[in-house]
Amino acid sequence: MRTLTPVGGRVEVTVPEGDWLLLTYRVQGSGQQPEGGPHTDPASYVVDHFGPDGVRAIVGTWHDLVLTPSIRRLLHTAGGDLFEDSLEIESDWTIWTPALPAAFARRTGTDILPLLPILLQPKGKFLFAYDGDATNHARDSFNQVLSDLYHEHHLIPLRDFAHGIGLRLRAQPYGLATDAIRSATVLDVPEGESLGFKNLDDFRVLAAARDMAGKRILSCEAAAYANGAYSTTWNKVLQTMGSVFAGGVNQAVLHGFAYRDAPGAAWPGFAPFSPYNGTGIGYAEAWGPRQPTWRHVPDVAAFFRRTQELLQSGTARADLAFFRQKGWTATGIGAPWATNDGIPIGWTHGFVDEASLSLPAAKIRGGRLGPPRYKALILDGDAFRNKDHTLSPKAARLLLEFAESGLPTIVIGDWSDVHPAPLKPIIEALLAQPSVRVVTDQTGIPAALESLGVRRDVEYERSSLMTVRRVEGDVDHYYLANARHAENRTIAAIDQEIRLTTTSRTTIPTVLNAWTGARQGIAFTRDGDRVSLRVTLQPGQSQLLTFGHDSLDLPDWTPGDSLTLTDWDLDVEDWRPDGVTTHHLSLTGLPPWSAVPELEDVSGIGRYRTTVVSTHAARALLTLGKVVDTCRVRLNGHPLPPIDVLQPTADLHLCPGPNTIEVEVATTLLNRLRTTNPTVFGIATRQAYGLLGPVTLTYLH
Repeated sequence: MRTLTPVGGRVEVTVPEGDWLLLTYRVQGSGQQPEGGPHTDPASYVVDHFGPDGVRAIVGTWHDLVLTPSIRRLLHTAGGDLFEDSLEIESDWTIWTPALPAAFARRTGTDILPLLPILLQPKGKFLFAYDGDATNHARDSFNQVLSDLYHEHHLIPLRDFAHGIGLRLRAQPYGLATDAIRSATVLDVPEGESLGFKNLDDFRVLAAARDMAGKRILSCEAAAYANGAYSTTWNKVLQTMGSVFAGGVNQAVLHGFAYRDAPGAAWPGFAPFSPYNGTGIGYAEAWGPRQPTWRHVPDVAAFFRRTQELLQSGTARADLAFFRQKGWTATGIGAPWATNDGIPIGWTHGFVDEASLSLPAAKIRGGRLGPPRYKALILDGDAFRNKDHTLSPKAARLLLEFAESGLPTIVIGDWSDVHPAPLKPIIEALLAQPSVRVVTDQTGIPAALESLGVRRDVEYERSSLMTVRRVEGDVDHYYLANARHAENRTIAAIDQEIRLTTTSRTTIPTVLNAWTGARQGIAFTRDGDRVSLRVTLQPGQSQLLTFGHDSLDLPDWTPGDSLTLTDWDLDVEDWRPDGVTTHHLSLTGLPPWSAVPELEDVSGIGRYRTTVVSTHAARALLTLGKVVDTCRVRLNGHPLPPIDVLQPTADLHLCPGPNTIEVEVATTLLNRLRTTNPTVFGIATRQAYGLLGPVTLTYLH
C-alpha cells in the first residue's frame, strides 16, 4: 500500500505491474442541521464534537448572543443544568476532525492513512477488511481515539463553561461508539433515556460509572414514547420508571413541557413532537394544563420526589462488577447471566471498564472494590467483538492488581489465545491468583461465587423483584420494585418473603409511602445482619424501605365484610376546542367511556359519586380496581390522601349514616383528538377511559 498526496490537484505515481486499487479521500464539513430544521435564521449547523473549534463556536455564540449581564445574574441565582441531548451525529460518511491523523499517531503510535480503507464507512457500511485481527483492532483504536477527543475537546470544556456561568453539565453521552462509562465519570449529571435504551443494563452502565466517580445523580429523559402523543397514561409512565429506577436512575426528567401556543398550532396547543413529520402521531408528551390529568400531577410529582430522595441518599451498594472492554451504552448488550439468573434471585451488579477502574476511588478495601463495595469482578471476552479475548494492557494490569489485593475475580472462558501478545504474561499472572476462579461459561458463575465465599446482599425465591441498596452511615435504604428488564417484557404481581442485609444489627425497618409521605412499621424477623420480611407488589410498583433506629407501629387492622359498589352517578367535563361541555349519567355498572355512545369520543374529567350507609363509625378500605387514568378520592366532600396509580386504594373513615364517596378520574386527550384532528389521530384506537372497577368496600377491624 502506498499513500499519495496530491500536488496542485494532481497525483502522479509509477507503480509495478499488477492489479491496483486506487482509493481517493476527501475531507469536508457534514452540513448537518438540527433535526427538523432549520430552526434559526441564518441556519444553524452541528459543530465538530472532536476538535477544539466546535466548543469554541458554542461558547462564543453564548457569549455574543445569550449571556447578557441580566441573564448571567439569573443563571447564577437559579442554578440548574446546561443540557446536551444524545449524540445524533448523522452523516453518510465517516466522522472526522482535522487533527485526527495527528491524534491517532500520537495515541496509538500508528499512521492512520494506511488504515483508511478499513476505517471508512460510506453510507454506514465498511467496504474492506484486512486479514486476521488487524481490522478489529484498528477500528477499536479509531473509536477510542474519537472517544478521547470527544471528552477532551467537547465534554470537559463544555462542562467547564457551564461551571463558569453557575450551572452543571447534564448530557446524554451516547449515540456513537464512545466510552459512555468515562463520559459518566466526567459529567456532573449523566443522563440516559427510556426511549432509546434497550434495557436496564444500558442504565446500569452509566449508574456504575456515576458511583465509581462519587457523583450523586443519574438522570433519565423519561416517557418519550413513540406514537404516544396525547395517549400516554401515567400508569404507563410509572410502570416504566418503576423499572428504570431499579436500573440505578435517581432523577426523572419528563419529556416534555411544550410552549402553550405557536403560530399555526391547532388545539390543544403547540407540541414540538406531534404531529411528527407532518402526519405521524408523534412522541409523548406535551405535558401541561392542556392535559386533563395535569390536575393530579402534584400527586405524581410527590411520588417522584420521595422516591428520588431515597435513591439519592447515601452511597450505592452492589454485589458484582462486570468488566467491559468498551464502555458503550444504549446497545442492549449487558450481562446475560445476571439478567436471566442473577437478578431474579437477588444479585445486583454494575459495569466497569478501564476508565472507571483508573479513578482514584477504584481501590480495594476489605476485599471490596470502590464506593459501590463490589464483592467480585467478572471478566469475559469482549461482548462487542464476539467474546474476543482481549483488553488493554492497562486494564489487564489493574485487574491483576485488584486480584493481588484480594478482590474475588471470575474469568470466563479459555484465555490462552489472549492477544495482543504482551497481555499473555499479565493474564497468566492473573489466573494464578488464589482469589481467581476460571469457569467455562457463564453458567459456572454461581459455583465460582460460592467457592469464593461471595454472598448477595438480598435473597429471595425467583421472581421479577429488583432492588437498589443505598447506605448512609449505619442506615440502609432499599428500593424494592416489581420491575421489567426491558419494556416489552410481561411480569405478574409478586407476594413473597425476602432477606435483606443491613449495616447495623440493631436497625428496624420502616416503610415510606411514596404517594402520601406516611411512614409505618413492617413485620420482620432478624438473624444477625439479615432481616426477613414480606413484599407484595403489583407490576411496576415499588416500595421504599429504610432500616433506621425509629420503631413505628404496624398496621393494626384485619379485613372483614366486603360489598361491591356498582351504582354511580357520573358527571363528565368534556374537553373540546370550543370549551368544556358536561354530561350526566346514572350507571348501574362501570363501562369504559368508549362503550357509552354519549361518551365514546369524550376526553376530560369524570366524577363518580355513590352513597354508602354505615350503621356506625367504621374504617374501610376502598379498592377501585382498574382506573384510566389518574384519580383522586373524596369522602363526604373531604379530599383523601393521594392514590397510588398502580394500585388504587383509599383508606376511609366512615361516619354513622350516609357517606358520599366521590372518585375523580382524569383522562388523556386522545379520544377527543381522534375527532378534532383525524388526519393525525384517526388511526389510533379509542382508549377505554374511566373508573372500570370492580370497586369494593371492605370493612376493617
